[in-house]
Amino acid sequence: MYTIGQVSKMFHLPVSTLRYYDKEGLFPEIQRDSGIRRFGEAELEALRLIECLKKAGMEIKDIRQFMVWCSQGSSTYALRRDFFLRQKEAAEKELEKMQRVLDMICFKCWYYEQAVQDGNEERLYEMIPDHLPEEIRMLYDHAHEDT
Repeated sequence: MYTIGQVSKMFHLPVSTLRYYDKEGLFPEIQRDSGIRRFGEAELEALRLIECLKKAGMEIKDIRQFMVWCSQGSSTYALRRDFFLRQKEAAEKELEKMQRVLDMICFKCWYYEQAVQDGNEERLYEMIPDHLPEEIRMLYDHAHEDT
């Protein structure tokens, strides 16, 4: 069992955040000794999941709903599965968006490396987009999709 201070250090979270999560019902089975929260492995695993879902952009109310489903047992397995399928789809969309960002950055790194070597951009202007090296053109094309 861990104190709130220990968990705060482990997860690099303010104590106030952990208290807020508890107040919001995200640790429904947390033990208390004389009013002091004691975090066990179940709470640590819940906290790992909470932090993951928050990083994915999920709101506390939706995370709370998931926790409620968990407490309701096997009858909510399908709801929980669907919950994660939606999160998976959202994460995949975000990854695709970030891949386009990375492709643009990689293209620009190549572009300015060439500009440094040439001392100007004239040759590069003439290359874009049809005369770029294949690998660079693929980066360029992907970065410019949906724009």
